[in-house]
Amino acid sequence: MQQHQLTHLGATRSVLKADHMLQTPDTFVRTPLPGAEGVDFVVHIAPQRGAAFTQMTAEFATGGMLGPAPAQRFIYVLEGKLDMIAGGKKHVLGPGSFGYIPQGVKHTVRARNDARAAIIERLYEPVETEDEEPRVVVGKEADVAATPLGGDEGLRVRALMPDGPEYDFAVNTMTYNPGAALSMVEIHVMEHGLLMLEGGGIYRLGDSWYPVEAGDFVWMAPYCPQWFGALGKKPAKYLIYKDWRRHPLGG
Repeated sequence: MQQHQLTHLGATRSVLKADHMLQTPDTFVRTPLPGAEGVDFVVHIAPQRGAAFTQMTAEFATGGMLGPAPAQRFIYVLEGKLDMIAGGKKHVLGPGSFGYIPQGVKHTVRARNDARAAIIERLYEPVETEDEEPRVVVGKEADVAATPLGGDEGLRVRALMPDGPEYDFAVNTMTYNPGAALSMVEIHVMEHGLLMLEGGGIYRLGDSWYPVEAGDFVWMAPYCPQWFGALGKKPAKYLIYKDWRRHPLGG
């Protein structure tokens, strides 16, 4: 009853500022999108807010199918199972599995059962020096080696995208032991979209400090001051996007 009263009175942890946003599940709004069947989308961030990418949560009914992508597409399965056909091959994606489809590659994604997935889409930015084209990538987060960030064993990074000049964005998971934190306040040119997967902690965004927990989404504009520290008795983990390997002036 108390939570209902607070919501009715307009209370929420969600915040929107010029260089960042915290979006909590109580403020999620679902919408259909063209070409998709049996899927509702929570569009967390999009070019309408000034972002150079789109990040969404797709909620599939059994048999639900994604429509064609207008850009590159990255999928990370949160719940359920998806059948993805891309590059002439069929892949089954379960929780913690991921797939990347280059821009222009025909593909289908259909849910075997009720499912949820994080979806990131970005218009591809080619470079003249690249020797290879992006390829379809499929994997499981658990199979990706974890790398300590800055030598800190309490903070581990798993890179879910290949790192090469043909790829213009990166997606990682970052896992923090309780009490672990970034070693510095970061201020940089890269833009971020972040989905909290497990646990919680405190995020500094700009000049503000926010409690965050599993299910929250965070957007960080370029040069937004940012820092995170994990709190609680279990690890905190998030999925994070950043633009990568492209000159700020383009080309």
